[in-house]
Amino acid sequence: MEKDWKHFSTQAPIWRERFLAARNAELAKQLVDAARTPTECFWDVEEQIRKNARTLRDCLDGHSRSRMIEHLLRMLAQNMITADDLSGFSPELQERLRIVL
Repeated sequence: MEKDWKHFSTQAPIWRERFLAARNAELAKQLVDAARTPTECFWDVEEQIRKNARTLRDCLDGHSRSRMIEHLLRMLAQNMITADDLSGFSPELQERLRIVL
């Protein structure tokens, strides 16, 4: 399990940045939507930022060895990671996650 924890610890920041890069691109598009007023764009983006922040907190805050599986499941549910991202984990952990999915 130590190997899985180390992998999780090194990958979590990478997954966070990938998630935020995709969300930021979406937000940038929303800000310049010609079909909407600047006010509508602003408030829609503000709401989306709050949702993204909640996702980040749910998936990454307070992660520990004992809660690693819980965090991985949340990341999968929020599309922060994919099944392919699990390939670096032990076969045992991958199987445990597949059972729950």
